[in-house]
Amino acid sequence: MEYNLADLFESVVDVVPDREALVYVDHPGTGAERRLTYRQLDAAANRLAHHLLDAGLKPGEHLGLHLYNGIEYLQTVLAALKARLVPVNVNYRYVEDELVYLYRDADLAALVFDAEFTERVAGALPQAPKLRHVIRVGTAPDGAPALDAVPFADAEAAGSLERSFGERSGDDLFIIYTGGTTGMPKGVMWRQEDLFFAGLFGGEPAGEPVKRPEELAERVAKGGAGLTFFPAPPLMHGTSTLTSFIAFNYGQRVVIHRKYVPAEVLRTIEKEKVSSVSLVGDAMLRPLIDALHGPLRGTDLSSLFSLSSSGAIMSETVRAQLQELMPNVLILNNFGSSESGSNGRATDDSGPDKGFRIEVNERTRVVDPATYEPVAQGEIGRLAQRGHVPLGYYNDPAKTAETFFQKGEERWVLLGDMATVDEAGIVTVLGRGSQCINTGGEKVYPEEVEQALKSHPDVYDALVAGVADAKWGSHVAAVVQLRDGADALSLDDIQTHCRTRLAGYKVPRQLVIAPAIQRSPSGKADYRWARTAAAEADVR
Repeated sequence: MEYNLADLFESVVDVVPDREALVYVDHPGTGAERRLTYRQLDAAANRLAHHLLDAGLKPGEHLGLHLYNGIEYLQTVLAALKARLVPVNVNYRYVEDELVYLYRDADLAALVFDAEFTERVAGALPQAPKLRHVIRVGTAPDGAPALDAVPFADAEAAGSLERSFGERSGDDLFIIYTGGTTGMPKGVMWRQEDLFFAGLFGGEPAGEPVKRPEELAERVAKGGAGLTFFPAPPLMHGTSTLTSFIAFNYGQRVVIHRKYVPAEVLRTIEKEKVSSVSLVGDAMLRPLIDALHGPLRGTDLSSLFSLSSSGAIMSETVRAQLQELMPNVLILNNFGSSESGSNGRATDDSGPDKGFRIEVNERTRVVDPATYEPVAQGEIGRLAQRGHVPLGYYNDPAKTAETFFQKGEERWVLLGDMATVDEAGIVTVLGRGSQCINTGGEKVYPEEVEQALKSHPDVYDALVAGVADAKWGSHVAAVVQLRDGADALSLDDIQTHCRTRLAGYKVPRQLVIAPAIQRSPSGKADYRWARTAAAEADVR
């Protein structure tokens, strides 16, 4: 047995088959829910895995998940792992052009999608010739284009219950697509063994990682039930899927919602006696605080042991407000990335006065990006991580060569975050070296938005910058120069135009009309000027 995620999951199923594994709540107000034991979830994944293999898919081929949160999401991930297919997350906010790019870049051979996205999927499929097998969850909306898709229920019903699959390996891949800091989305290629240790803490986030694969089930067999993990963000983000697998490795229960509704999250924590809830930064946490101050005041959160934020920084103000509302809850401000898994978590004194400070794990260093040598105390370098790191970016050898390197006998990944380190080894993160905008946990690449803006007939030039935002962390601001003689443009005009080309979170929330766009003599963008112009306009 190797450190293969499907093998490890099956080993847990065999020792706690009748323990509740997964609870799905379809909110708000419907009261609909589904509950599966470990045995039932395993059987459901077996059925889907056999359907995929019977449909002609081969081990190593890529399976896209274009889904909202649901049992089908985790069932499909497990099915892919069992069949040695490679699961690939698809951002459900993407519009047709973005889907075409991802379907083709990821070389998807099969796709499981929610019926709500039928129109977008139907538009993208003809431009992705390698994508030959499609499964639809739910019923297509009235008026949706015809699409040759297998209903999910039929696919599951057709497959065998048996675990009659080929031998698996710790080298089997798991790909996580990330918006990244530059360019279009990139597929981070993880060996499953590396992901198990870097992203799933080797089966034990709070202690010593397992030393052999069989030890995982042995630990589960010795322990009891009683913990409930609640990944509240979309499963399409790696953090939530990995949180679910952390729970499975413990033999504990996972609760998921279809979409994020703060009041419903709080009600579920109370009803299901949730032990640990994970969210993404201030954009998800502030509405939770508002609900606790308002209509959900007095909600029983006594079962909650920890609340964690990953994927976007939790501000000190929000952390303090949460701690006041939840004095007995451990508030964790985690730091990591799709390329590194976990790097560490914010220190207690992290905040506006001292900066965003993290206590990093022993595999993380701040290095000189030119020499890869550790920087001296107080010097600025880039975060890097060694050991269990990804193999690189799928279909992007140039970016892989820039980001991943070999030093001695170990593989390293060079992250995009600039940082310093002090005498105690505490790292202060200064920010991305690129112009990436993180808005509500989503990464936005300015040049992609600029191209959409420039396709408007009245826009002559444009720059895009991130502006501090109390709700979203940052919002996308467009600084636009109009063509001579063009009529005045409103923010609504720009947003309507951009929504046909971009996912909603990339659409500008602020518009600044400038007499001219400031650039260097060589024509390079002056993002500092654009950011200042947008921030000053936002204040007025």
